Amino acid sequence: MLGLLSTGCTTPDPVKSTEPIVANPAPPPPDSAALEQEARAMLAQAETDIQRARAKRALWLKAWESLVQARQAAAVKDSAATVRHARKASELALLGLEQLAYPAVN
Repeated sequence: MLGLLSTGCTTPDPVKSTEPIVANPAPPPPDSAALEQEARAMLAQAETDIQRARAKRALWLKAWESLVQARQAAAVKDSAATVRHARKASELALLGLEQLAYPAVN
């Protein structure tokens, strides 16, 4: 009886898998033409957002600086930096426009 209880409490040895470990392939590098097209689109959107904010007198200085940086990055064909700066410029311009909904502080 004692022998039966002692064998029932032991855990079996884990089964070792013989499957080969397969590494996930790295994602393909982004298509430079697609990135360049996205950069042009983001820059155009940023230009439009900045113009709208300026027309309503809601343009923030940081939004303008980001647009200038996006233009400079586009001039040297740095698509990733163009997208990054243009996205920030658009975001800040839209925040400036949203700020108009709040009352002025005296």
